[in-house]
Amino acid sequence: MLNADPLVARPTLTGLQVLAAALGRIGQEAASPAEVWRKLTESYVVDLDAVASIMPRAEPEPVWLTARTGDTHDTGHSRIRRPSLRA
Repeated sequence: MLNADPLVARPTLTGLQVLAAALGRIGQEAASPAEVWRKLTESYVVDLDAVASIMPRAEPEPVWLTARTGDTHDTGHSRIRRPSLRA
């Protein structure tokens, strides 16, 4: 990854069994899935698709939208202009 020193050779993990073993070892030391990714990519050259297929899928946290309050002026009327029905 970008933070890894390109002058230092990193071992390449090929094969799902070797990759799973490394993930299990790193996962015991890491506090979060993001830290697992960071430690894995700093220490090894890996196929990221293979890593993603092994790691548990994390669903994104839903972000609830806040109500828009900027669509009215001080008068309380909407700034959105309605089309005129006059010909």
